[in-house]
This record gives sequence, structure tokens and C-alpha cells, in this order.
Amino acid sequence: MGNEKGLLIVYTGPGKGKTTCALGAAFRAVGQGLRVLMVQFIKGSWHYGELDAAKLLGDDKFEIRPMGRGFVKIGSAETDPEDIRLAEKCWEAGRAAIYSGNYDLVILDEINYTISYKMLDAEKVVEALKKRPEQVHVICTGRNAHALLVEEADLVTEMKEVKHPYTKGILAQRGIDY
Repeated sequence: MGNEKGLLIVYTGPGKGKTTCALGAAFRAVGQGLRVLMVQFIKGSWHYGELDAAKLLGDDKFEIRPMGRGFVKIGSAETDPEDIRLAEKCWEAGRAAIYSGNYDLVILDEINYTISYKMLDAEKVVEALKKRPEQVHVICTGRNAHALLVEEADLVTEMKEVKHPYTKGILAQRGIDY
């Protein structure tokens, strides 16, 4: 012991498994006695199995806060100001948790997505992550991780889709996809 250094980890890329990978890390961390918080920038309207699993582990050990309102609709239209407000609120909650001393691992689920759609400022986020308490681990998930975040990270894993059941018309499966 005594050699703990909080890592900044990024799970990105177009393939499936970024949030699942972060949940695996959370599960391992809880098993080692660490306190974990996951704030979810996008998820909010759907019932995800990980919410119930976290409750089984105990809210004092692993807490998940869905703070979005479901998938953000992006197209030619401007991003809805309400989605921007929610992204900022989620970031404030995540940043506060990182600096609070109450958590050993904070997962910012889908933060990459909100940065890539300019709902959050990448420089502001990376600066706060750089200055975080030394022992706190942070995992950032989502497609299109910003170059500044990738540069600052200790570990970056890119998920690449090789094959996907949707291409065969197989829909999301309970216990696997949600």
C-alpha cells in the first residue's frame, strides 16, 4: 500500500462496451473496499439493470446517479438548452464528488459525448481533472473522446465494433444491453 495514484481512464470509440467496462472497474473497486460514484450524463428515462445491482452492493459503496433525460437528439437543430443545463448540472455533481473526499472512484458516464457536442467545455473539464485530489480515480466514457482528455489520461481504451447483433435485426437484450 501507499503507492496509490488516482488514474484518469478513458473508454471511448464507436464499439459497444464503454459503460460496461466502467461498471466492471466499479465492481472491482467495490470489492477492494473503494467507494464509487457513477454520474450518468445521458441516461435517465430507461430502467437499467446496473441501478438495481448497485443498490444490492449498498449505496454507501456504489452509487449511480442518472442525471440526463435519455438520449439527446442531435441533428441539424441546435442542442436543446435543457440538455445543456442538465449536462452542466451533471458535470458540477461529478466535479464536486471528485473533490469531496467521499469517493475513491468517480465515473463520468457519457461525458465524452457531451463534450464532443459542445455541451461542456473540454478545457474546463480537463483542467479540473488535472487538479483533482491525487488518490481519486476518474473514468470518462463515451464516443469521440476529446484530444485534450486523451492526452491527459493515464489509460485510454478504444472500443472497436467488429460485429453487432443489430445488423441482424436482433434488438437490445435484457441483462446484456440494459
